[in-house]
Amino acid sequence: MITKDQIGPHPPFTDRYLAQLPSDTDIFELLQQQPEQLQHLLLNFSEETAEKGYAPGKWSVKEVIGHMMDTERIMAYRCLCVSRQETQSLPGFDENTYVEQANFNQRSLTNLLEEYDWQRKANLAMFRNLSPDMLNRIGTANNHPITAQALVAIIAAHELHHLNLLKERYLPVLTNR
Repeated sequence: MITKDQIGPHPPFTDRYLAQLPSDTDIFELLQQQPEQLQHLLLNFSEETAEKGYAPGKWSVKEVIGHMMDTERIMAYRCLCVSRQETQSLPGFDENTYVEQANFNQRSLTNLLEEYDWQRKANLAMFRNLSPDMLNRIGTANNHPITAQALVAIIAAHELHHLNLLKERYLPVLTNR
């Protein structure tokens, strides 16, 4: 079990995501619940509306899903590296470039969700098999000290951030509900 209060060192820019996590929430349980929450939310969007943003220049729903997958994949890799005591600083990434290069709008929602589900299941299996010692290890990512468990928490918090954006900004604009 990991809670927000246990995560240890993490980059200051992740505080805005981590602040959304309730203090006593088991992050593994949250990660387990999020796929169902995302699927339920996406029932509100057709293929056509999922290819649109809520305003000019904003990512489409499909691009948001793709961004969540890219970020989770990168954070899970960083978690693996930190838990294995990697001594090299892990690189940052430009999320806008990643989304621009991915062609998420050319994929179906079903295809994106299938990949998302498989990725989440694989990551949860890895995270749950890390010992407390491994989760508490500190590495460096994007020139900031960070623990493996902070990386797990960031995945959950980042997704929570985007689920809230989809509900608050995308749903009112892209659906007639």
